[in-house]
Amino acid sequence: MSGKILCVGALTWDTIFRLDVLPERGGKYLPLETVEVAEGMAAAQAASIVRLGGEAALWASVGGDATGARLVQQIGEAGVDVSRVRTVAGARSGFSSILMGRTGETIIVPQYDAALREPPEGPPDLDGIVAVMCDVRWPGAAELALKAAAERGIPGILDADVAPRDVLQRLAPLASHVVASETAATILYGVSDLVAALGQVGDKFVAITSGPKGCYWSDHGDIRHTPAVEVHAIDTLAAGDVFHAAFAVGLVEAWPTDRIIHFASAAAALKCTKFGGRLGAPTRAEVEATL
Repeated sequence: MSGKILCVGALTWDTIFRLDVLPERGGKYLPLETVEVAEGMAAAQAASIVRLGGEAALWASVGGDATGARLVQQIGEAGVDVSRVRTVAGARSGFSSILMGRTGETIIVPQYDAALREPPEGPPDLDGIVAVMCDVRWPGAAELALKAAAERGIPGILDADVAPRDVLQRLAPLASHVVASETAATILYGVSDLVAALGQVGDKFVAITSGPKGCYWSDHGDIRHTPAVEVHAIDTLAAGDVFHAAFAVGLVEAWPTDRIIHFASAAAALKCTKFGGRLGAPTRAEVEATL
């Protein structure tokens, strides 16, 4: 790959507690494992791209606090270009507390300062960028980035996760490729049947991930299904981000679409076998060995 994939959106400090069972009432619960990690959708995607042998840059926002400095440092240490990360003076950096059961089910309590989501003054620097991938947590930046990608003639990938329908409807038409969660696809297309949803997309590439049910996708109207790779899951956190990262790597390397989806599905499945959110992202060698 001869350039970087720019990931646009969330960067947060996550504290993850893995428990025997998720709490059903108040009390004190001792975790099986605990980790603190710089995460967020876009940040996890960028770090996972690097793990998968690609190059990545991040356009995100942090507050002017110690947590913000720690976020930038850790993502930079993961091999991501953080030169585009902006610091918002007076804002508090995003953070989440996450409770996780033995098989990966989660309770997530996030906190985002509204100032971090304010639209940027202009589009991102696309020097050296070969593709753009945006989550829905910073809509103003995603809109600018997807438009800039289209103007430059490079792929613009939308990670369509749960968000207000008007946000999804605004961003999806700007993307060359939409990769949506099942819930987001239901919000965006108004139907719960995934094949029926894909029947609405026309010539646009749209993939819908559905966990253990696999991935449904439409490439210029040809609707296909790729089964999930069966694994013993212990941590599903960031599995979608790893799928997006692997998808982007395959796309910029011009692989056939079915190979891209198989690669992304295997990468996401392998992530689920390791605790630690995006720290469990596999390497390219591990994915290829599985395939």
